[in-house]
Amino acid sequence: MGKLKSIGSRLGALPAKVKAAPKVAEGFYQSGAWRELVKDIKRVRGNRCERTGCTTPTNRVIADHIVERKDGGADLDAGNIELLCAGHHAQKTAKARAARARGETWGGGSKV
Repeated sequence: MGKLKSIGSRLGALPAKVKAAPKVAEGFYQSGAWRELVKDIKRVRGNRCERTGCTTPTNRVIADHIVERKDGGADLDAGNIELLCAGHHAQKTAKARAARARGETWGGGSKV
């Protein structure tokens, strides 16, 4: 047992936290066409989460593609965009990534 106790000191300490790489938005999301579409959608639909029953108080919603662009969703089709609070956006994105990792296409706007 004496040898096991000495292994820890030889390994040294691990860093307290590994920093995630900063997120860099695709150029598409900086385009005037995208920004104008989002502005129009928020004006028409309101600046609130569109998930049924969502009561998250927020004045910042994320315009999100229902069928993601990398899964073949239309870039600038208002019918393929839903406004989500940060929590619903994170859930939807995680499910889409998991489906893509399994080789499936996610078209689950309201499946969260």
